[in-house]
Amino acid sequence: MRDIAPARPSGSEKEQEPAAVFSTMLRLLPLIAATSLVAHAHAAADNPLGTPARLDPFKPLEVRAPNGSNRPATTPAEWKPRRLEILKAAQSVMGPLPDASKRCPLDVRIEDQSDEGNYIRQRITYQSEPGSRTPAYLCVPKTALQSGSQSTYPAVLCLHPTDNQVGYGVVVGLGGKANRQYASELAARGFVTIAPNYPHLASYTPDLKALGYESGTMKAIWDNMRALDVLDSLPYVSRGRYGAVGHSLGGHNSIYTAVFDPRIQVVVSSCGLDSYRDYKNGDLRGWTQERYMPRMAQYLGRPQDVPFDFPELLAVLAPRHVLISAPMRDSNFKWDSVDRVAAAARDVYRLHNAADHLQVIHPECDHDFPNEAREQAYKLFETLREAKSGPAS
Repeated sequence: MRDIAPARPSGSEKEQEPAAVFSTMLRLLPLIAATSLVAHAHAAADNPLGTPARLDPFKPLEVRAPNGSNRPATTPAEWKPRRLEILKAAQSVMGPLPDASKRCPLDVRIEDQSDEGNYIRQRITYQSEPGSRTPAYLCVPKTALQSGSQSTYPAVLCLHPTDNQVGYGVVVGLGGKANRQYASELAARGFVTIAPNYPHLASYTPDLKALGYESGTMKAIWDNMRALDVLDSLPYVSRGRYGAVGHSLGGHNSIYTAVFDPRIQVVVSSCGLDSYRDYKNGDLRGWTQERYMPRMAQYLGRPQDVPFDFPELLAVLAPRHVLISAPMRDSNFKWDSVDRVAAAARDVYRLHNAADHLQVIHPECDHDFPNEAREQAYKLFETLREAKSGPAS
């Protein structure tokens, strides 16, 4: 590219004298000052508490330096403040994570059960918090229930896609579309699985406001965490290290839950995410429903201002195992956005010497969870069999 020299005045044009220039500047000072005040007012309105500027979500390795600049963290310990900042930002939209006061006795009740060959399927409810019982399916290998058995079994939290007819029944093969029956398939392979219903779907309608929630997303996270408490209470379960899997709604639900619960050590998300900036070309309306995150509405038209994004959420999960299935023809979430999200998060995985723990696959299909993708997920969950009890991070 050539440099462009400033144009010289023509012979008919005269250069202004210094006194004339100074006079012009004096006349413009009030306008300059007013413009500066307006700009400052807008900045203050956007940042009323004077909080630090939003860090780039696609540079999740960066942390704030004492001098006010940003720099890449060089150790996991240096990265912890960024991790805490991401958790705080997520709760600014989802609402706060409930505290221990909501961890009442589970009071698990078996509503009915059926024999499914080599496992038993139970429809249960549990007290997720005072004033709210959550329905779920619990699938248990028959060998785990045999008298005198001393064996323990790996367990997976199975989160269902959007379905307002059978809800959680989709993942145990009781209806809905094909390729969603991962809870029953895992149970047939010797895993204990638990599948809670998502709030405000399929006749599960907890009063979110009365229970103190700002979003259905956070209620779902809490219900899922309490489902892990149910697993912790079972004598035949390998406690403290679990998998989580979900498709679509269940895909981002699995990520959200794992962000807040370190007991989830292996996460599989099918068709569940891309950057909020890319979702429907930046149209956030789908995220603003009551069963998702109503506070997201304040960012309509400016998705770049959402205070957290999936590159950061995935970074929070490091060094845990994460598998993302992003089909090439998914009309909900863009596969290339998923690649950018994962590439950004992988910097934090490298910091933890675990770059290979974050995987992305691209099945040749639409918004689906095909056989080959599920098989890869099940193979990853097999690592739970060799894992020691208790979360690693």
